[in-house]
Amino acid sequence: MARNPYLPMTAEVVERIEEAPDVYTLRVRLRHAAERAAYRFAPGQFNMLYLFGVGEVPISISSDPDEHELVDHTIRAVGRVTEGLVRLGPGARLGLRGPFGTGWPFAVAQGRALLMITGGLGCAPTNSAIEYAIKRRSQYGPITIAHGVKRPQDLIYGARFAAWEKAPDTRVLLSADRPDPNWRGRSGLVTALLDEIDPGLIRDGFTLMCGPEPMMRSVAENLLKRGAALERIYLSLERNMQCALGHCGNCQFGKEFLCKDGPVFPYARVRALLPVGGY
Repeated sequence: MARNPYLPMTAEVVERIEEAPDVYTLRVRLRHAAERAAYRFAPGQFNMLYLFGVGEVPISISSDPDEHELVDHTIRAVGRVTEGLVRLGPGARLGLRGPFGTGWPFAVAQGRALLMITGGLGCAPTNSAIEYAIKRRSQYGPITIAHGVKRPQDLIYGARFAAWEKAPDTRVLLSADRPDPNWRGRSGLVTALLDEIDPGLIRDGFTLMCGPEPMMRSVAENLLKRGAALERIYLSLERNMQCALGHCGNCQFGKEFLCKDGPVFPYARVRALLPVGGY
């Protein structure tokens, strides 16, 4: 019998990792072995995490899809539910529904260069995508990871950026809008990093983006002016997703529902709606 997608499975926190003062990664494990054996996800998908007695929120999966025992979720404490989730320690239990949504287009991107462009906490949804590509390094061309933050203290996954930079044929570019004297990356908006990327990689590669929508629109239009192919630009959007099944309508975006048609979209499908207020 198919599982009721509205009923959460029970998961247990195995590890709580502080990424930044208000950002934590919860590593959780499904309690029942049969559910662990059946659970699979693609990079870019999300789970609904339920803090018992408080509420439920959509959180991107930030671990590698080949890790079947533990599932990572990086959470910024910005509301009642997320503030409670980030306080959970090892052994605490929570509800988990998922995975939901669409993933990144890795099958069609094989053999191409990959541009991973992110801003703020936007690196969390693409984290599993980066890990996925680096672990299957021979299947893809050069990888460029460009990440922008407002302030140096907003940078999470510092150790992972350092590790990714050591991967073969992989380049990491970091930028801060408001750098301090200790910042070793570039200064300015993430769009400025595009000047440092080989134009050939922009023209021939696949771009995967996540972050604030104005940033992604600006980057996407900038890439198009540099010769990128519209059909090879993908982005992950965020909205108030509640049922995760396209039934409640909270995340409706034109004719699309972010929870089931997204959150990963080809830019061509959402380009006209992104500048329109109210969506």
